[in-house]
Amino acid sequence: MMCCAACGTAEADDIKLMRCTACKSVRYCSVKCQKEHRRQHKKECKKRAAELHDEILFKQPDSTHLGDCPICFIPLSLDLDKSIMMSCCSKVICKGCQYANNLRIEDERIQHSCPFCRKPTVEIDEECDKLNMKRIEVNDPAAMSQKGSEQFKKGDHQSAFQYFTKASGLGDVEAHFKLSYLYSKGHGVEKDKGKYLHHMEQAAIGGHPFARFSLACSEGGNGRHDRGVKHLTIAANLGHDKSLDSLKKLFSNGLLSKEDFAAALRGHQAAIDAMKSPQRKAAEIAGV
Repeated sequence: MMCCAACGTAEADDIKLMRCTACKSVRYCSVKCQKEHRRQHKKECKKRAAELHDEILFKQPDSTHLGDCPICFIPLSLDLDKSIMMSCCSKVICKGCQYANNLRIEDERIQHSCPFCRKPTVEIDEECDKLNMKRIEVNDPAAMSQKGSEQFKKGDHQSAFQYFTKASGLGDVEAHFKLSYLYSKGHGVEKDKGKYLHHMEQAAIGGHPFARFSLACSEGGNGRHDRGVKHLTIAANLGHDKSLDSLKKLFSNGLLSKEDFAAALRGHQAAIDAMKSPQRKAAEIAGV
């Protein structure tokens, strides 16, 4: 039976207990009881909340933040030159599927169209911008994040910050990563270490290997090498080359066991192999 941690009142049909939102381990019958129990519970709450946070932070993601190509369902490469975002539907397509679509168009002598949504493709930048804005108007987070990147390249950091903020609120992992950079440098917003860390961790949780690598560097710089190794291992298992190179240096210096390094090698190779396909190889040979 669940009881209020402060007064001992048991939960019943007419009494619903509220869970502590930080540690989620105790319950209260009222806000008054929660406030009265705060001083007694604070230390244990903070400890348990940190444990819960680390459980989420250091969980191995099923895939990178890029996910799979929506056509061939093979994981997208971390090399962004091997994929393309379609302005009509904001889908990121691998170059293998783009190449296959181009061959189909040439063979059938039909109008160029998107490999995913089949809408006619446009080549003029102004038309692409219009299509992207249409996606933004319907709250497409990928389109917002893309627009934020474009604004950042133009030097309009405040506009970039606004797009990234809205996109991250809709769950875009790349936007979290870009926001962490803005907060760390003070571009378009005041510097804020707390918000930098929050967005970097959200990106890492979402499968962003570059965010993992950044967190590993920060942890190593702060002397928390065990946490840094965890981040590097997770990133290596997602196919991130720099993280594997860092683990290799740690192993060479006797700071990582042979077993752990071997496991990271296997995980990294498995991730790289999963991103390959004959279609993508053909596109690479063709120079697509």
